[in-house]
Amino acid sequence: MTPTAYLFLFITITAEVIGVGFLKETREFTRLGPSVIVVISYAVTLYCLALVMKTVPVSIAYALWAAFGIVFVVLIGAFYYKEPIDMPAVIGTALIIAGVVVVNLFSKTLH
Repeated sequence: MTPTAYLFLFITITAEVIGVGFLKETREFTRLGPSVIVVISYAVTLYCLALVMKTVPVSIAYALWAAFGIVFVVLIGAFYYKEPIDMPAVIGTALIIAGVVVVNLFSKTLH
């Protein structure tokens, strides 16, 4: 992956995590400020993901986006919304991280 692809993937993940983080704050899109943040975040997410997919195979780009998004959203849920994390959530999140490592180290699709 090129440095530019990494940059846009980082922006994609960050924008999506911001959008998900604010989604609960919209109160079913009845609050304007958080609702605007969510819509803009998802627009940025999809635009940047499309840019990433110009140079990175869709299977790799989507796997990285989804995996990191899940990990960071779990952390937002735990630390910001005070949602409990049980052992299955910890194990599942660890397996997601392991899967991303395996794909990045060993997939011939990426190289």
